[in-house]
Amino acid sequence: MSLGPTIETARLVLRPHRISDYEDCCALTSDPEAVRMIYQNPMSREDTWHRLLRFAGHWSLLGYGMLIVEEKQGGRVIGEVGLADFHRGLGDDFDPFPEMAWMMSTEVHGRGYATEAAQAVLRWMEVAFSPDRTVCIVDPANGPSLRVAEKLGYHPIGNAEYKGKPVVKLRRFASPHG
Repeated sequence: MSLGPTIETARLVLRPHRISDYEDCCALTSDPEAVRMIYQNPMSREDTWHRLLRFAGHWSLLGYGMLIVEEKQGGRVIGEVGLADFHRGLGDDFDPFPEMAWMMSTEVHGRGYATEAAQAVLRWMEVAFSPDRTVCIVDPANGPSLRVAEKLGYHPIGNAEYKGKPVVKLRRFASPHG
């Protein structure tokens, strides 16, 4: 069963989560370095299972959500990317808008995959839903993700605290050309 799109880029295939992705998701969320700036600690298998189901639910209820990122050559799962509604309670300048998120395997950091995948998702979202803006949060110590956000066209709109951690809130207005 597939509720979301499959999007191809030059090097990647972005597709909805499947039950068969569970072990790959566990590998990603149990990598201390991959989750350090997002969850602080690796996730349990149970929490990863709930997360996988939550991501599938976004597509069913909202029509958009997170996608698995695979390398086109070989089909290896290397991360997740997408837009979601996490109800974070970060204010009216943030919460009403689709939130961009990405997490990549540490094995592929620095190759431009997060930027490539997120650009493709943003293009899809602009055609499918035409939101006037999207938002994201990044740990201020996460220089690589701040650079990805900047490449995607996100600009800081303020600082906040989320789950006891400082975050930078960022906003991106939709492309005037759709």
